[in-house]
Amino acid sequence: MATHDPIGLAIQDYIKSKKPADIVVTADLCDDDIIPVEVLFRTYDEMPTLEQKAMSMCCGKILDVGAGAGPHSIYLSELGHEIQAIDTSPGAVSYLNSMNIPARCVDVKDLQNETYDTLLLLMNGIGIAGTKEKLPDFLSHLKTLLNPGGQILCDSSDVAFLYEEEDGSYWMDLNAAYYGNFKFQLHYKKASTEVFEWLYIDYESLHQIASSVGFKCKRLEIDEHHFLAQLSLQ
Repeated sequence: MATHDPIGLAIQDYIKSKKPADIVVTADLCDDDIIPVEVLFRTYDEMPTLEQKAMSMCCGKILDVGAGAGPHSIYLSELGHEIQAIDTSPGAVSYLNSMNIPARCVDVKDLQNETYDTLLLLMNGIGIAGTKEKLPDFLSHLKTLLNPGGQILCDSSDVAFLYEEEDGSYWMDLNAAYYGNFKFQLHYKKASTEVFEWLYIDYESLHQIASSVGFKCKRLEIDEHHFLAQLSLQ
């Protein structure tokens, strides 16, 4: 965990000390950013409106994908929902289990032979797809994890604004890959992940791709460039 699990290490440190610290995010297409560790422990009242809306839409048997420190799982569990959580961070999963949230250390891409009524992919969880080109296969896999009438609740951002010029026009290399295909690396103290692909998808592209693999796609909320979508089986 200490070498490749910065999220888990940050979560465990925060539990022990309650001292806020930052997870550093480095990227290939934008400036470095930070994730304040305390954000991973936000309460319902501290969640953005998009996430609160997602909480209200959850129903049935729920899988929280990329749960982190579990703010959504914990809140939904307190409401009496049937919730399971998964994350690829061993430290995060250890914490979730200590909070009586059934959690496993597994990649959603590896799940088979289990189904849910709601798949919850927040904090841009749809980015797990990696790239726009891989999104159709990723959504097709998620379909196999849904019960009849099931839904995916996910959020993302249209990052075209990163390419906006001062005059309001946009500069993009039309011969390059999709502008929302990023490569990230996370760092906390001496722990770092490997470089990984992460997708930020605009809503129109999500709608088109989701429809092509058999989903009905609906935008539930929007906050500037950030949106919440519901993908339901047609």
